[in-house]
Amino acid sequence: MAEPRKKGLISHGVAAQNRKARFDYKIGETIEAGLALVGPEVKSLRAGRATLSEAWAGERNGEMWLFNAYIPEWQAGSFAAKFEPRRPRKLLLHRKQVRELTGSITREGITLVPMQIHFNDRGRAKVLLGVAEGKKKHDKRAAIAARDWQRDKARLMREKG
Repeated sequence: MAEPRKKGLISHGVAAQNRKARFDYKIGETIEAGLALVGPEVKSLRAGRATLSEAWAGERNGEMWLFNAYIPEWQAGSFAAKFEPRRPRKLLLHRKQVRELTGSITREGITLVPMQIHFNDRGRAKVLLGVAEGKKKHDKRAAIAARDWQRDKARLMREKG
């Protein structure tokens, strides 16, 4: 018999999302990476309390790390289970993927942007990284204008019938 789900917890699905990433960056390819976490961090992610708005990924000592991602402390935990909410977290990738990503981010204007943290069907925390290039101000204005036109067009079509 299946256990009843606890209210408010994410067993699989999106735990945190960077909604401004596609607006601020041109996303090329995306890569899914594992995330090395401690127990209370997983519980906090399952509660859906993480923030990726200022996070980025980079290389340190031949390994890829996720920097500045905010995963708040789990309040129900003991004092021994405390952790730093913005600590760097190791990304779990194959050596070949690390070499490819390191080569791409050494180029001018390319960065790794975490798009979302989700749980796969096995319950493992994964990060979707986008190989991104920053947009200029005029590109962002064009995106806003196109979005507004699509909204107005939909409204006009709805009114016509």
